Order: sequence, then structure tokens, then C-alpha cells
Amino acid sequence: MSILMLGWELPPNICGGMGVACYQLCKALAKNDVDIEFILPFQPTKPYGFMRVNGLKVKEGTFVPAFGVYDSRHYSTLSPSMQGSLNSYEETVIKTILNKKFDVIHAHDWLTCRAAVAAKKISNLPLIVHVHSVESDRSGGNRGNEMVREIEALGLMMADHIIAVSERTKQSIARDYAIPLDKITVVHNSVDLDDLEPVDDDNAYRYLTAMHSRGYKTVTYVGRLTIQKGLTNLLHVAKEVVNRLPKTIFLLVGDGDQRNELIGMAADLGIARNVIFTGFQRGKTWRDAFAAGDLFVMPSVSEPFGLTPLEAINYGTPSLITRQSGVSEVFKNCLKVDFWDNIEMANQIVSALKSNSILNELRNNATQELAHLSWDKAAEKTIGLYRQQLTGAAA
Repeated sequence: MSILMLGWELPPNICGGMGVACYQLCKALAKNDVDIEFILPFQPTKPYGFMRVNGLKVKEGTFVPAFGVYDSRHYSTLSPSMQGSLNSYEETVIKTILNKKFDVIHAHDWLTCRAAVAAKKISNLPLIVHVHSVESDRSGGNRGNEMVREIEALGLMMADHIIAVSERTKQSIARDYAIPLDKITVVHNSVDLDDLEPVDDDNAYRYLTAMHSRGYKTVTYVGRLTIQKGLTNLLHVAKEVVNRLPKTIFLLVGDGDQRNELIGMAADLGIARNVIFTGFQRGKTWRDAFAAGDLFVMPSVSEPFGLTPLEAINYGTPSLITRQSGVSEVFKNCLKVDFWDNIEMANQIVSALKSNSILNELRNNATQELAHLSWDKAAEKTIGLYRQQLTGAAA
């Protein structure tokens, strides 16, 4: 089975969790003799032994999705550079589909939808659109960019079938775009423990290590600093937690459009000395951020899935997540709260930080749960959808 896979990021060039999910799913598919050609909107910087990865060269200064987080709040239209990159990507995909034979087109999220629809029109192949988030997610529950919604709607309507990363996302697709529920299948993301590098004894956050020896606790967040992630709520929660447990430090790892706003907000709330902003991290400093925490938090307003709580427990840190996340559908051994309930979130954080027995129980149970998760189930379900579409096309 030969698949033309369309995506806009892969490790190590990532700005979010979608690239990791694409990588892991493709790796699991390849173990089942699925031949994959993956098209990126930029030149890949490393070889991938289990699939062919090709990309296009873009002119300096043009929009490259993998290196800049698209923020729906600040764009009422698509910039010329972004339009140019989408056009170039579409041209590359069309050239590929004209010169090679495939069985199915599998496209990830809105940035690939125009190219995917063009490829389907030329080849008449089945098209599966894999939705990692919808525009209302990315804009924090608002409508977002109308042009993006139009592209997203086109891809979803033209798709022969849709994969959603969670039941939450499935319902959002049906609600926002009037797509029948029987056209959407949920394939949950997972985690591959073999691809998560271990931490060493020399944690990069030596200040936190020193403060921990003085009785301080650390609450860690890793992700983009944007409206979708609920970080303004988290800072209000942090103020309440620090009022009750002054020896608490909040480590915020990542970057995004809200960075300066959040730094100013921490100062206005009088908790600047208890909040550390690290900027975007990868490699050892990314891994060590998880390990440095006593508790990991994912306070998202709307999270289609959310891999970071699974990554956190791999590094020994239990999690508190919002019920407004896809991962809450499959991850049981963690604390859960509604994103808007600041008081309950603060109560749960304080209770956990004051009780090593709670943290240890969450850690031990979640570690056992993590051992049973695998991308193999996601790959098996996806291959079933490929076969279903090919059978339907043959009929």
C-alpha cells in the first residue's frame, strides 16, 4: 500500500505536537509494510529511514510553517508570504502525484488541505484528512481566521473520510462544519517510549535543583504560549498557589504570541519572582524541564489531544490536565479539572504539592498506564481506514 502523506512539520523542525504525532504514526505504519512518501513545505534536515521525505525550497523571508507558529488571533487574512508558501506546496504535491503512483492521499490539518484537494482532483484517489485541531481550537474557542475556516471546510467536505485525534475533536468538526459523524473516525494519539531520550543526573535547571533542596516545589508547563493553552488562567492560579505555598516556582517552557503579555501579567500579579519563562527549548533542556517539575500542568482552554502529559510521566512527573483535552479521554492516572475553574485548579495543585504520597501514587500508576500505550493501535486503525476507502473506490 502506497500513501502520499502531506504534512507541515516533522522532528526536529517542529513548533508543536503535530509533527511528533505525524512522525510516530508514519513510523508505526511503516512497520506494517505501508510505503510512505511525506511532503513537507521545506527541505528536510535529516533522513528518515522508514519513509521517503521530500520538500520544497522556499525563498528567504517566506512563511515556513514549521518555523513559525500560526496564530489565528492576529491574522484576519493570509499574508502574501503565507499564500506563496501554500501555492508552492500545492505545486510540489501536484508534481509528485503526476509522476508517482499512490493508493491513498493522507493530509494533516488545514495547511495541506488545498494541496490535498488538488491532488485528489487530478488523481481521483481516496483522500483522508487527519485533523489535529480545528480553527476554533487554535483561536481559543472563537471563530478565528475566516480564510483558514474556508480552507479547512473545503478539505473536510472534499475528504472521503476524516480522522480526528479525539472524540472532542470529532464533535468540533461536526459542530463547526456540519460534517456527518459517520464520516469521522477517532484515532487517538499515543507515545513511543523508545523515542523519548532518557534524562541524566545533571539537570540543566540547576537553580531549580538548588531551590528544591531548600524546600521549594516546581510546577512545570511545556508548550506554546498562546490563547489556546489557557496560560492567563494559569497565572491567576499561580498567584493563589503562591499565596498559600510561597515556596512554589512555576516553570513555563515555550514561546508564542502571548510571551510578553504573560511576562507583564506575572509582574502585575506580583508573582514575577515565582515564574520562570525559558523560551522555546528542545533536546536536553526540553527533557530536563519535565524532570525538574514536581507536577506538570496542561491548563488548555481547548486541546484537541495534548501529548505533553504523556511525555511528562515518562520523565517521572505526574500531571494535572483540563477536561477540555483529548488526552483526558485516554489518560486516567492524572488530576483533572475544568480550564475555567481556577479555584479548583489551585486547590488540586496545592494538595498535590503538599502530599508526596499523592504525587508518588499518581507517578506510579501513570507509569504503569504509559507502558500499555502504543502507536501500533493507531496504525492498525488507520490501515483499516485505508483499506475501507480502497474497497469503496474499487466498488
